[in-house]
Amino acid sequence: MKRDSKLSGVLHILLHMAELEAPVTSEDLSKMMDTSPVVVRRLMAGLREQGYVRSEKGHGGGWTVACNLAKVTLLDIYKAVGSPSLLAIGNRTESPGCLVEQSVNAALGRAFDEAEQRLLRRLGEVTLASLSADCHKRLKAKGISFEAKRNAHGI
Repeated sequence: MKRDSKLSGVLHILLHMAELEAPVTSEDLSKMMDTSPVVVRRLMAGLREQGYVRSEKGHGGGWTVACNLAKVTLLDIYKAVGSPSLLAIGNRTESPGCLVEQSVNAALGRAFDEAEQRLLRRLGEVTLASLSADCHKRLKAKGISFEAKRNAHGI
């Protein structure tokens, strides 16, 4: 099963966008996420509806960050991109009448629910600002500027 990296990709481009003074096109963002501009526009529309980004049409237009990074959490962004599945594993459902399968699924179901709740709580504790600060710290430790990192993405 392929993992859903939508949240990770959106966070990646949001951090880059937060460093830019000019709008970024869907085409440029799609290169960073290795997807199509249509997919980017769909994802960004959910963020725009929540007020996290804004878009400008026409020459010189594109997407910009419209929120205070210190007030927006990873949980907020997770919800804005449609709350994708958090776990790549699930219960077996081939024999719903089987009492063994029911027992196993009940135990696993509780464990999955607890894991999801814990992960959601953690996402709610991390702001975009703290994520950006961590990124800056890592770049500085490697002697890389954010501008050089952006240039590596072609923006």
